[in-house]
Amino acid sequence: MAKIISAAEAAAMIKPGSRLAISGFLAVGAPETIIDAIIEQKIGNLHMIVIASDWENRGVGKLVVAKLISSAQVSHLGTNKTIQAQMNAGEIQIELVPQGTLMERVRAFGAGLGGILTPTGLGTVVEEGKQIIQVDGKDYILEPAIPSDFALVKAWKADKMGNLVFRKTARNSNPIMAMAGRITIAEAEEIVEIGELDPELIACPGVFVNYVVQSAEV
Repeated sequence: MAKIISAAEAAAMIKPGSRLAISGFLAVGAPETIIDAIIEQKIGNLHMIVIASDWENRGVGKLVVAKLISSAQVSHLGTNKTIQAQMNAGEIQIELVPQGTLMERVRAFGAGLGGILTPTGLGTVVEEGKQIIQVDGKDYILEPAIPSDFALVKAWKADKMGNLVFRKTARNSNPIMAMAGRITIAEAEEIVEIGELDPELIACPGVFVNYVVQSAEV
């Protein structure tokens, strides 16, 4: 059974230097309440694994503005001028990863795999410094799994077992991020009793979730 904790307690578990896999795309499906608690506690030198750097005032972009992120693996920076400026100034180290490859590398860690083979990026800067493996006469880039200390995800509903239901496009990277955290903390708009969720709607089973936080966004 997942333990219900406050956002402040969730943030206090995260230490400087932690690797965070954070859900959401352009702040949709992002765990805003937990992000705000991290900012309030000024936990810095963090590495984030995200699809996008969101906006300066929403989602993970707020962590960037607060200068709590020292490095990131990310696919999309276009909506956040602050992270672009920090990258160009050498204040934050960025690995740009094709979105499908990023999510497969995260999933690989959650599945206990060492990495994936993908043709995406062959013949481009993406393949520089990486091992190329040939299978049945075709070349693939060996992309290593991406580890994370914590996965921070956002659900529409959670039960007290940690089973999660997501709403429409807010589902995005949530289920994959949830399975990849050594410790997974789910923020939920509504926390219900065990048995109240329709099993057919559960997109992330509670086996992947350690803690549940009540969202301030209701």
